[in-house]
Amino acid sequence: MSDDHSTPSTTEQAKARFFEGNEHFGAGRLQEARASYAAALSLVPGRPSVLANLGVTECRLGLWAESIEHLLQATNADPEHRDAWVALGLSHEALGQWQPAAQALRQGLRLGAATAQLWLSLALCQLHLERPAEALASLDEALALDATLADAWSQRGSLLRDAGRHAEAALCFEQALTHGADASLHRFYLASVRGDGTTPPQPPRDYVETLFNEYADDFQTHLVEQLRYQAHQTLLAPLRESGRRFALVLDLGCGTGLCGQLVRDRADAVDGVDLAEAMVKQARATGAYRRVVHGDLLGFLREQAAPADLVIAADVFIYVGALDEVFAAVRQRLQPGGCFAFSVELASARADLQLLPSLRYAHSPAYVERLAGAHGFRVQRSWQAPLREDQRQPVMGLYVLLEPVAH
Repeated sequence: MSDDHSTPSTTEQAKARFFEGNEHFGAGRLQEARASYAAALSLVPGRPSVLANLGVTECRLGLWAESIEHLLQATNADPEHRDAWVALGLSHEALGQWQPAAQALRQGLRLGAATAQLWLSLALCQLHLERPAEALASLDEALALDATLADAWSQRGSLLRDAGRHAEAALCFEQALTHGADASLHRFYLASVRGDGTTPPQPPRDYVETLFNEYADDFQTHLVEQLRYQAHQTLLAPLRESGRRFALVLDLGCGTGLCGQLVRDRADAVDGVDLAEAMVKQARATGAYRRVVHGDLLGFLREQAAPADLVIAADVFIYVGALDEVFAAVRQRLQPGGCFAFSVELASARADLQLLPSLRYAHSPAYVERLAGAHGFRVQRSWQAPLREDQRQPVMGLYVLLEPVAH
């Protein structure tokens, strides 16, 4: 509505509430600012400046949907309102709406809101949209404005690692560390690209937990349909074909429950564990498990003494690393005649334990055989077959069935 439709007294009231909102906003009283701007807007509906300030305030409050509603109106009424475009982009980003977020952020940057943090936000949107070249260019813009931005160095390193430019990626991770990035995580990243034999024994727990919590919703579709994941089926096929029945099965790193669903008709009870809470919820929802624990697999193995007939770990040890303690804990839980069934990604000939640039661990057959002997197992069967695909190429794994040797 134009000002012509407002009486002078109404306009003056709106101005008063608008400036009152500005005062609240400047003092950090965001709820009060929102109330003042909303009151102003009720007096002068459609006023771009009021819509913009209200939307920006709602963005700051984390009221993303409300913010987007008001900022879309503001930018339609005034396409040159820089702050409205920026807040609109950040609100869309917060809701995971990557395409409109990128479009709005680009408009804000075009209008002069050129900060390193905004270029980083744009890069993150472009990464989600699978536009790595654009993301790399945006990260370079961010670092040109602020060479101390650790998150930008980290994202740039990850992009270069994925592109196979490992030496450049290592330099980025070093810069991220220099500027305050998470030390354990970025040393882990560095080890994956240096290839100098310095393999950390385990990944940071927070890395694995966050990875799979974020991945949970799309996990099964992406893994089975796009990556042609087959480790669960390949590992359990000989056990299912044997016709054997198991009193208690322990499913380590159960994920969304793919193994549990395959083995439940052969088991009296199946218990699972996963580090990611979102995965645990999905596994429980399958109905395949007696219980699913949110926690690490070592704690799960050690918390009870009930003997298990079968312990499964399908494509799990790629996110565990060194397996000495796991083998020892499984041996304690496995009853005579039981089976420890697992897969590992194959390491190169020169390494027993290897952290790959994919941030997954690989293990050699010799390493597995050595651990088996050291912890009282006999190799019942082992074979090589694909685990999944990576860039349409099969990723080879070693599948192993171990049985405990009598003490």
